[in-house]
Amino acid sequence: MSDAFNPQRRRFFGTAAATIAAAQFGMAGLASAQGAKPTDLPAVNPGTNTSFGSLKQIHAGVLNVGYAEAGPADGPPVILLHGWPYDIHAFVDVAPLLASKGYRVIVPYLRGYGTTRFLSGDTPRNGQQSVVAVDVIALMDALRIEKAVIAGFDWGARTACIVAALWPERCKALVSVSGYLIGSQEAGKKPLPPKAELQWWYQYYFATERGREGYAANRHDFSKLIWQIASPKWNFDDATYDRSAHSFDNPDHVDIVIHNYRWRLGLAEGEAKYDDLERKLAAFPVITVPTITMEGDANGAPHPDPAAYAKKFSGKYAHRLIDGGTGHNLPQEAPQAFAQAVVDVDGF
Repeated sequence: MSDAFNPQRRRFFGTAAATIAAAQFGMAGLASAQGAKPTDLPAVNPGTNTSFGSLKQIHAGVLNVGYAEAGPADGPPVILLHGWPYDIHAFVDVAPLLASKGYRVIVPYLRGYGTTRFLSGDTPRNGQQSVVAVDVIALMDALRIEKAVIAGFDWGARTACIVAALWPERCKALVSVSGYLIGSQEAGKKPLPPKAELQWWYQYYFATERGREGYAANRHDFSKLIWQIASPKWNFDDATYDRSAHSFDNPDHVDIVIHNYRWRLGLAEGEAKYDDLERKLAAFPVITVPTITMEGDANGAPHPDPAAYAKKFSGKYAHRLIDGGTGHNLPQEAPQAFAQAVVDVDGF
């Protein structure tokens, strides 16, 4: 197996979600994404927008999901997915651009972030790979969205890849920062060269109880350090960071993050009901939907070379390198380029 598909080759892999019941399709009256003609979007300075206004909440699967929505309710749907340690504000400049082109833009807080909450205290606070993708399918069902363009970075890109791979009938097209990010526990167990292992220092820290306690006590400063390492040329200010950092105060945040990274290393069990989905993902399935992958020229997080994963996309495909000192949080650092990729892939 290529190193490109080893989850430890990349800093921030995602929690994805998977529920067997959520794999039921064919509901009448669901909205589907319709083609939009590619068109150039206006330039926007990062940080032009600072909020989404009022947020919405909806029961979806095991969660009550908090999400932002922009654009016409009958527009072609686009779902934007954030990663760790980020939140919906990664798309605060992207969403208005897409809404201006007539898209219905949905930006959910993932499990363990912001205003998203578990419906039951008995539900395992599970962060394994397959779980957030099922959360996305459940959200689409709740919002009566049959098919959408799905785009993301970090955990969100991994989640988007999983939805595209396992439920291609629900994913019209895909935008994934850093490419093909599906992994497996077995791959995560394999040791790497010393320099590569060093880049995963925080994962090994999280594997200890000291790390869990340290993250719980210092999550604000810890996550800010990750932002600085992952985007070394992005001069974000305290206000920009703090708008996202509030979402880490979610009562389930630490449990989800710690389980995610321990699960990757095989140090924590997943839920048995997701075993079949994990077996499918461990085979590293080819993604058939139209796809644009993206990378920033100053991404401080380890990431595979695009040539290593290009053949994992069998539909119409393009890769874009975004220059100008763009780091790991590509949508927030280069919103026009990210939004343009969404519009363009919708026209493939």
